[in-house]
Order: sequence, then structure tokens, then C-alpha cells
Amino acid sequence: MLDKEQKIYTKKGDKGETSLVGGTRVPKFHDRIEAYGTVDELNSFVGLLKDQIGSDNQYYYILSKIQNELFIAESIIATEDSNLLKSLPALDKADVAFLENEMDLMNESLPILSNFILPSGHPFVSQAHVVRCVCRRAERAILKASVNNQIDEIIIQYFNRLSDYFFVLGRKFALDLKVPEIIWKTKV
Repeated sequence: MLDKEQKIYTKKGDKGETSLVGGTRVPKFHDRIEAYGTVDELNSFVGLLKDQIGSDNQYYYILSKIQNELFIAESIIATEDSNLLKSLPALDKADVAFLENEMDLMNESLPILSNFILPSGHPFVSQAHVVRCVCRRAERAILKASVNNQIDEIIIQYFNRLSDYFFVLGRKFALDLKVPEIIWKTKV
């Protein structure tokens, strides 16, 4: 329970700096901050999708699991101290394999994709594609941060698979809701 006197603001960031896990002060535009901030944004969009589909939907549990894993990833990205990293929960190959397995299960019922599709047809479909796009941006931010910062390769693999997962999920929503996928047509 929060102390009634505890305030959310600290005023420590008023000059454009913030702290990584462990206390290192960095500019708010630091690559690590940009990366975990984008993952935080992604987590919010996943929560929005989860709220839209409702707790009776079979994907609600999976989206809850993903939200937890995103918070783990944020913590890892925000930590540069290797000793502190050892005390944090971690993502691993099983988390990546879980996403791959879920995509394989959904793909069993999906028609073969031979065209690009437009992200539309139903709010669930469109929201899954918004989440996919934000996930791709998070992946790019993590890759950029990994150039000058030690970031575990499993984090990069996880985000690569996760964006694929949301693409397949959008297609599965369209199938389950019986809405046609909108095929992209070039100008003729």
C-alpha cells in the first residue's frame, strides 16, 4: 500500500536526465531510455488490445503473458550493471519458442497468404496491426541501443518473433470474426 505522502514526482528529471536501474544518470534521450520507453508504449497498446477483446477471448491469457514479458524486457534494457541483471527475471528461448508455437497453431487454420494485406476490417484486426507496428519500432530502438550497450540477443529475438505474432494474430482475428482480409492492390 502506498504511503499517503508518497508523491509520484521527484523533480529529479527536470533538467532532462533520468536514472537507469542501478542509479546511473543519463539523458532522457539515451538509447536505453528510448528503447525501454518504446517497449512501455508497446505494453500499453497490448493492454488496450487485451481490454478490447475481453477476458473471455482465448488470446486474453496470452496477451497477459506477453505484457509480463514486456515488463521483464523493460527492466533488462534499463539495467546496465551485470550484477544487478543477475537478480532480475529473464526472457529465454522458451519464451521465443512459445510465440513460435502459438503462431504455428494459428497458421494451421489460416489461408496461405499470397498478397500484402491492409490492416483493417475490424477493430481487433486493426489494433493487432497497430501493436505489430509499435513492436517493430521497439525492436529497432532495441537494436540501436545494442550498438553501444550490452543487450542480450534473446531480447532482440523475442521482439522479432513478437511482431510476427501480432501479424498472425491480426489475421486470426479476421478469420475468427469472419471478416475478409483486405488485399492491397497497386495502382494500375
